[in-house]
Amino acid sequence: MKIQVSYLAFYLAVVVAVAMLLQETTLTHAATCDPTALSPCAAAFQMKAPPSTICCAKLKEQKPCLCGYVRNPKFKPYLSAAKKITGACHVSIIC
Repeated sequence: MKIQVSYLAFYLAVVVAVAMLLQETTLTHAATCDPTALSPCAAAFQMKAPPSTICCAKLKEQKPCLCGYVRNPKFKPYLSAAKKITGACHVSIIC
């Protein structure tokens, strides 16, 4: 009986730990949506220059956030450039 109780406690501890990690991952992911993180793409947006490798890396990091940016009316003037830049970086936006 003592062995079953310790296994039960172990499994309960594992379930709680996994739940906490999943919650932390969700919170961290939600906190990373920051359009200013795309500042390495400024030259591509403003001067129509090809996107740099840093710009493409940032776009890939921000990929889960891109649909939110597309829906934001403040970013509407940049949509045509954004489509070209994401295409050049091989980042697809499916909203």
